[in-house]
Amino acid sequence: MLNYIWAGLIVASFVFAGVYDARDLAADRYRNGAPLPVSLAYPEGYDADRRAVPVTIEITAADYAAFYDTESPSDHRWTGTLIQTADGRQLRVDADAALPEPLATIAGVSASDDGELQGRVDTFDPGAPTGATLLFEPVRFVKMNAIAAAALDFAETAAEIALGLIGVLALFLGLLKIGEEAGLVRALVRFVRPVLRPLFPNIPEDHPALGMIALNLTANVFGLGNAATPFGIKAMEELQTLNPSDDTATDDMVMLLAINTASVQLIPPVLLLALMGLQINQLIFAIILTTGASLVVAITAAKLYSRLPGSRASNPQRTAAPAGEM
Repeated sequence: MLNYIWAGLIVASFVFAGVYDARDLAADRYRNGAPLPVSLAYPEGYDADRRAVPVTIEITAADYAAFYDTESPSDHRWTGTLIQTADGRQLRVDADAALPEPLATIAGVSASDDGELQGRVDTFDPGAPTGATLLFEPVRFVKMNAIAAAALDFAETAAEIALGLIGVLALFLGLLKIGEEAGLVRALVRFVRPVLRPLFPNIPEDHPALGMIALNLTANVFGLGNAATPFGIKAMEELQTLNPSDDTATDDMVMLLAINTASVQLIPPVLLLALMGLQINQLIFAIILTTGASLVVAITAAKLYSRLPGSRASNPQRTAAPAGEM
């Protein structure tokens, strides 16, 4: 079912993007092939023999609104550079310029290596009132290209995360194996049993799943996100040994996922510390309060969900046949 939902969302996003792009093409929103008239001023004077001439680019609000058929509350003025070569002239707007739409979108297609909006000078007369007209690269299928770029970016991110987790998983699973052999996990189970038993009543006493759950929750509480991952995976594997079904989660699995997702954070996550530095101190109380509230909501929701008739009927531990029955 989840696969169908994701497939539907993907198809819907492409349909939306296609309709949006078709509307832009029909309305010629980006005026592909039409030269944009601008006024040029030369703070250092115009020199026909100079390759890079500093310029001030101006276009009135009325001219901009008429050209792009959009509202423009004020005149526009940017600094830039006129590039003159044997192949022609090119006008570049400084990368830090605040560009209105649709020029901001056009800049994503017509940007130079330094991120400057650039256009080919179609007509040029330094003595004329308009000064020049610009032609930009054609802009088509903006939304479709954005979806494709986002997909590639997320694929790269997913690969980086996966590769980064290999070392973490190997380290903590190795430490976990040492702890199991040394009896530390069994000792931890006896210590956390009074706290976890009411939340996971279907786990037998002294079962290693309780120890894995305790390690996973402890890592989350202390902000060790990467360390929590292998413990969470191992906890789910241990819970699966108690699950008679291969494709349906038990109430204990659902509870673990809910608690793990909404875990209390006594220490902010390492990533947040790296991003905010000492400013994170201002948010510690808020983080504890919100994650504590989310934990209460998660536990309550999981308990109530397990008592719904549909959930009770589909619980593998309730529907499993007694030992010896076929």
